[in-house]
Amino acid sequence: MDYFLYICMVNKKRELVLFKDYFREFYREQSLKVQKKILWTLKIVEEVDRIPEIYFKHLENTDGIYEIRVQFGGNIFRIFCFFDNDSIVVVGHGFQKKTQKTPTNEIERIEKIKKEYYEEKKFNKS
Repeated sequence: MDYFLYICMVNKKRELVLFKDYFREFYREQSLKVQKKILWTLKIVEEVDRIPEIYFKHLENTDGIYEIRVQFGGNIFRIFCFFDNDSIVVVGHGFQKKTQKTPTNEIERIEKIKKEYYEEKKFNKS
């Protein structure tokens, strides 16, 4: 199922914005069952007032970076995101988590994506 068909849901508390192809590339690499679980989790992020930490958590020692947490079978996936305002969640990239600690290179990547997002937003306003 394509995410754009899914995004037409009602009763949203938040709007998810996919910035460039960072998330899409990750999503397309996953099996159909994992894709369905990812979409189910994104729906929770969009529709639930207070998202349980099992699905959505602020990354410690970061400036407003969050992870959308997806677990399927024995696999753990993380999708990094950040807020543009109170109700817009900008979805960056995802990866399969294989260690207890979140890899530094993945955090650095979302920080670069966030910077790129705000630079483009500022440029487009001019």
